[in-house]
Amino acid sequence: MTDTHRCAWARNTSELMTEYHDHEWGRPSHADGYLFEMLVLEGAQAGLSWSTVLNKRENYRRAMDGFDFERIAAYGQAETDRLLSDPGIVRNRLKVGSAVRNAQAFQRVRGEFGTFDTYLWGWAEGEPVVNHWTAPEEVPVTTDLSDRLSRDLKKRGFNFVGSTIVYSYLQATGVVDDHLEGCPAKPV
Repeated sequence: MTDTHRCAWARNTSELMTEYHDHEWGRPSHADGYLFEMLVLEGAQAGLSWSTVLNKRENYRRAMDGFDFERIAAYGQAETDRLLSDPGIVRNRLKVGSAVRNAQAFQRVRGEFGTFDTYLWGWAEGEPVVNHWTAPEEVPVTTDLSDRLSRDLKKRGFNFVGSTIVYSYLQATGVVDDHLEGCPAKPV
């Protein structure tokens, strides 16, 4: 795939960003482990660039027990302190605490719906929302869907889930397909 055909945000960037765009972003995911991982990473991105967080992803996997939400939900002060001293991740007390609280909320949602996947994809009636944007400036940063989901997640005890973060999350997990028309990575 040539760089000029990719979505604008993935052009002329790092190999890691290109791989992420070409093989991961916008691909529908139904695995709870992955859905939790992306929730943590999207929250960590707040105020930062996605490339910063993507470059730290492997460090997060190492530091956070492979994004095992059951283990993270049980983290106490010792684990939080360990994470806050780890230079391989974003060492923001609010974001680290959010990962733990979100793991706990994630488990509650799984208890209610059976899987987080069932809960999340229910917002899109089980099918990806496929948009047909032709230019980067057409792609929104929030939608009615992200607004409603953000409000519900907050009610359920999640944080770092404002509408903009939630929209990025929906794009990342493939609930929303915002690959531009003509992008070879756009799922068919």
